[in-house]
Parts: sequence; structure tokens; C-alpha cells
Amino acid sequence: MPAALKVADVVFGGEQPLVLIAGPCVMEDETQTLTIARQLAELQRELGVGVVFKASFDKANRTSLSAYRGPGLQEGLRILDKVRQETGLPLLSDVHDVGQVDAAAGVLDILQIPAFLCRQTDLLLAAGRSGKIVNIKKGQFLAPWDMANAVTKVASTGNERILLTERGTSFGYNNLVVDMRSLAIMRETGCPVVFDATHAVQLPGGAGTSSGGQRQYVAALSRAAVAVGVDGLFWEVHPDPDHALCDGANSLPLAEVKAILKEMLAIDAVIKGNTQS
Repeated sequence: MPAALKVADVVFGGEQPLVLIAGPCVMEDETQTLTIARQLAELQRELGVGVVFKASFDKANRTSLSAYRGPGLQEGLRILDKVRQETGLPLLSDVHDVGQVDAAAGVLDILQIPAFLCRQTDLLLAAGRSGKIVNIKKGQFLAPWDMANAVTKVASTGNERILLTERGTSFGYNNLVVDMRSLAIMRETGCPVVFDATHAVQLPGGAGTSSGGQRQYVAALSRAAVAVGVDGLFWEVHPDPDHALCDGANSLPLAEVKAILKEMLAIDAVIKGNTQS
């Protein structure tokens, strides 16, 4: 059983209730970002669920050169700081190179290492030295047991506040598949494990100049992961996914999040023995 990992009032692992990491793939503008964050904060209050707000300030791994990447480091961190001030939610965003780590650590509670960069030693070490929680996404090209090496790199800095996130494994061209065994295998590292259901239904590069997705399967895969006993779910959400500037095809409509989340919390309570008799 992974040891508990606390950020603000949110606790990952230690057989504590499920945590939700949620937000838009990328910040499109300040108003929309704050609108999403406020609604997630309301869900936290209403359902009693731990929520971490996520949003990227720069998507450096977009499929095409012309794809929208986000507002950039400085503006993105300013918006995220405003999210904290207005909602009190802990914050997560991804860092893509060592030069972003110090500035990001000044605002964020959790530094995320993107899946494609999960073996980048210098980035893992810099994130570890920040003292912040480090969420390492498992590369689509890695076996789950290989993530122990990424954990060792971060832990070598003296920082053992590490999350691991499963987001699917490459299955032929433009497709991903999820082996639910990976959630149990990665928990053997002693780190809490999160399941990124929205990226798991992504079709990488499947739309030619962008990635496609199958959001209709997000709930089904989430149910399976929660039944395994995962410590957290990661969902990208958007008020209007069909018009999102990034990853809309695999994002959940914000209006549907409450109903799906209630179902996940009910399953989690049964699996972890937290139901009321």
C-alpha cells in the first residue's frame, strides 16, 4: 500500500479516498480557466472529494507546428496563481525543460513530468530538487516496472514525494491500450498511482495534424481503474470539448463531470472499505 502523500488538504494514497486531478488540457484564456476551476472547487465542496486543478501553460509536444501551445510560462503561472487565490485548490502543471522548474515551483504544488520526458534525467533531478511533489507520467513506450528507474532518479535528490500516472501504452499506430495490471505494478514502488483516463483514450496524431480521441470510453476505463484501487483519477475537462484548442476529442464535457465522479467515488468507497453500514 503506498504511503500517504499530502498536498494542502488533499491526500493521495494510504488507502485514503480517491483524489481527482482535473482541468483543461491547456489554458486558453484567464476567464475560461477560472470558470473551470470554480466549478471544480464547487464539486470539491459538494462531494467532499479532494481536487487538484491542472492546466498546462505550454504544450511543447503538440502534433503540428501550427497547433496552439498555451499562454507561456509567465502568463500561465500568473493565471494559475489567480486560480489558487480564488479557489484554494492545489495546482499542477507540466514542465518541459530544466529552465522552467524554478519558476513553476514558485507557484505550483505538483510539478508534472510529461510522458515523453519521463526518462529525461536532468529534468527529473531538477524537479526533485525543487522539493515539490513530482508527478511522473509513464511514457507510452515504457513497461510499468521501468518506472522504478524514474522514481529512483527523483528520490536520489532526497525528495520522495512522488506520484506515478498511467496514461496508456502505444498499441500499433495512432492508438493506445491500458493494461490495468500496470496500476498495481507501479504501486509496488511505494508511490501513489493516478490513472489518466482522458489521455488513455487519446489517438495520438490520429487526426493528421492533431490527436484524436474517444471520450465515450473515459468513464468505462475510470471505473476499471477505481476498481483496481487506484489513488487518483486524472481527467481533462472543458466546457465545450468539440471546440477546445487542445485535446478536445478526449476531454470530458465539464457538465458531465459531477455525475461520473459520483459514480467513481461510490466504487472507490466499496473497494477501500469506506462505505457506511
